[in-house]
Amino acid sequence: MIRKTADERSTVDRLRFPAEPWRLVESQFSAEDLGVTETLFAVANGYLGMRGNVEEGRESHTHGTFVNGFHETWPIRHAEEAYGFAKVGQTIVNVPDAKVIRLYVDDEPLLLPVADLIDYERSLDLRDGVLRRELLWRTPSGKRVQIRSQRMVSFVERHLAIMTFEVTLLDAAAPVAISSQVLNRQDGQDEYHVRAASLGEGFDPRKTNQFSGRVLQPQTQWGDDERVVLSYRCTNSGMTLAVAADDLLETENEWDVRTQVDEDLAKHVFRVHAEPGRPIRLTKVVAYHTSRGVPSRELVDRCRRTLDRVHDGGIDAQLALQRGWLDDFWARSDVEIPGQPGVQQAVRWNLFQLAQATARAEGNGVPAKGLTGSGYSGHYFWDTEIYVLPFLTYTSPRYARNALRFRYQMLDAARRRAAELSQKGALFPWRTINGEEASAYYAAGTAQYHIDADVSYALVQYVRATNDVDFLRREGVDVLVETARMWEDLGFWRANGDDNFHIHGVTGPDEYTTVVNDNLFTNVMARFNLRAAAYVVDRMKADHPEDYALLVDRLGLGAYEAAEWVRAADHMSIPYAESIGIHPQDSHFLEREIWDLAHTPADKRPLLLHYHPLVIYRYQVLKQADVVLALFLQGQHFTAEEKLADFEYYDPLTTGDSTLSGVVQSIVAAEVGYHELALEYFVSSLFVDLANLHANASDGVHVASAGGTWSALACGFGGMRDSDGELSFDPRLPQEWESLTFRVQWHGSRLRVTVLPDAIELDAETGEGAQVTVRGEQVKVVPGEVARIALDGQGPVKPGRPSLRALSGNRRDDGTLITATVPHS
Repeated sequence: MIRKTADERSTVDRLRFPAEPWRLVESQFSAEDLGVTETLFAVANGYLGMRGNVEEGRESHTHGTFVNGFHETWPIRHAEEAYGFAKVGQTIVNVPDAKVIRLYVDDEPLLLPVADLIDYERSLDLRDGVLRRELLWRTPSGKRVQIRSQRMVSFVERHLAIMTFEVTLLDAAAPVAISSQVLNRQDGQDEYHVRAASLGEGFDPRKTNQFSGRVLQPQTQWGDDERVVLSYRCTNSGMTLAVAADDLLETENEWDVRTQVDEDLAKHVFRVHAEPGRPIRLTKVVAYHTSRGVPSRELVDRCRRTLDRVHDGGIDAQLALQRGWLDDFWARSDVEIPGQPGVQQAVRWNLFQLAQATARAEGNGVPAKGLTGSGYSGHYFWDTEIYVLPFLTYTSPRYARNALRFRYQMLDAARRRAAELSQKGALFPWRTINGEEASAYYAAGTAQYHIDADVSYALVQYVRATNDVDFLRREGVDVLVETARMWEDLGFWRANGDDNFHIHGVTGPDEYTTVVNDNLFTNVMARFNLRAAAYVVDRMKADHPEDYALLVDRLGLGAYEAAEWVRAADHMSIPYAESIGIHPQDSHFLEREIWDLAHTPADKRPLLLHYHPLVIYRYQVLKQADVVLALFLQGQHFTAEEKLADFEYYDPLTTGDSTLSGVVQSIVAAEVGYHELALEYFVSSLFVDLANLHANASDGVHVASAGGTWSALACGFGGMRDSDGELSFDPRLPQEWESLTFRVQWHGSRLRVTVLPDAIELDAETGEGAQVTVRGEQVKVVPGEVARIALDGQGPVKPGRPSLRALSGNRRDDGTLITATVPHS
């Protein structure tokens, strides 16, 4: 989080969107923040995503239609090569754009930035997943034209998008032309548009790579008066894609249609002799299919089958199915915060983004930006396992299982990567689409070995919450074993009398401190990974000997491997500074100078865009929560006093330059008693995109931050924990809130949890109920009964904001704190 001098809660009041509980509404068109609104009004389903570009396709920041996993590869050219560097880059492809529907009245085009708009409203309805726009346009000749449109990417039909475009003249007759297009922009633009942001735009490593040549090689072009088809093959990756669109025009006016199809454009142009009061309604149904190698002609057939099925069933049926799907989603996922309309709207928008990023991602991962932009090249990171999967595990476990199976399917590539880095077992890539490492900067990329433990943590969390032992025994155990092997091989035992197990040369979550020894987060999570793998193997041997025999045969598991994992875990080196009572982030972290964040100008943030990495690496300064994240994920291994001391030390050092940080700081702040600060961090994370707090929402939604907001609600304010398979609650409701209600799937039951100022209520909405713990008290939750447990306050309360608690070695002889003000130029 970028800290503000003003109260962060005022963010709610500064939004341009009215605080409607189920809609995001834009009541005035503005060309000044198109990049942001294109992200905020995007529609997607986890497989297919369409940015919120205007239908006319001419005014935009970044045109975007994306298919999860559909990517091009390119050679990474390092200035200085070294063995084991990533060799092949992967970038999501901006596929042919079927959103384009252009309107001409009296041969004058509708161009929103210069149009005389009498009325305008665009809304994203979170209940039915439909983007709607309604405007009243006065043409240059003075005629009033009413235009209504809607756009939907289906959660039910994975490959389907549906658009409608309705035009009604109100005053006088006029010739009307509607051009419905499927347009392949090879350079990302078209003849009407030059992206202003590309002119003079500064360096930003988070943005997508650019291709130097043609990416999509044309394969098929076909069309008649109702349907058009285009198909392509990626030049390097060999992936194939087909897109087909049906256009149906309904009107009482006279009209005709012309069809044009070439390599990069397929369109129907409808020419209408429009009379006032006679609507012209275009329905556009689009199907996308992709493959890693299936011939494009097969994909064309799949598109045709999808369109034929929709044609037979009707558009209204698809809209009804979409609403039904979302009714089910909200029944198990909604979070209710009465009396806080701005927060309520933002929470639901964030949860909706999680559905859009994950629901139909089957067979793929979850891109860091979902399918709302090309930021981070469409790559998958550890964000998924730590920030997104908890929401899926506890609300939509089937989607969590799909994401974990995707990691399992990457296991062979992870084994190859481990071998390339001279390690046993498997090492999952830091960033990837196809399973191979795509991070060219190893210090803040490949060195983040903790990805292995993050995947294992999410896997165990899922199995504990669902009891899906079938997945664990058949596939999940392989991930646990191969990652445990990597840790046992990567770490080492010193021969100088030190009986600790050490892990050197790694980078933790904090990317401002790289390639260090005994990073606390890495070691704590590796310990968890080693113990979990050993436990599962031992249980399989005792309870499922046939599955265990298959495991031994499949992985060549040695008789004493599990025992070695336990030994390494039991002796894991966990840095601790007795002199000041905190856990150092790594073995040498406290030896560095402290960066003077208080006197670092705001225009020099985030630091990674203004300082050489070597400058940043020399100081105690954090991009994001590192030790604090460990306090949350493995909190059972830290005392309450240790958590408070660690939080108070690291919070002032954390820049929040990463959007992954605020939600974690919120959770731990709530636990240790900084309740006002917890709410401040939460609100900043909640509005990171809606208020564009990091000035990069135009690149796409921060999906991990969206997932983290759910964890901040459930685990921070709701105090939920799942330690060793026991579900517990220790709430910390913000003083300003009346109540907080959320749902949790646990062992086949859906529990409704309501936190009140003086009590917590638990109810089993589905299933047989569950046994949980509330502040140490065992509670049986059964269907048909609301269990109400009185709460004695909200735990410890600490006013204000923590200040830095520094080592004596970080003070001058006169006792003043040593900080470093880094040069600003």
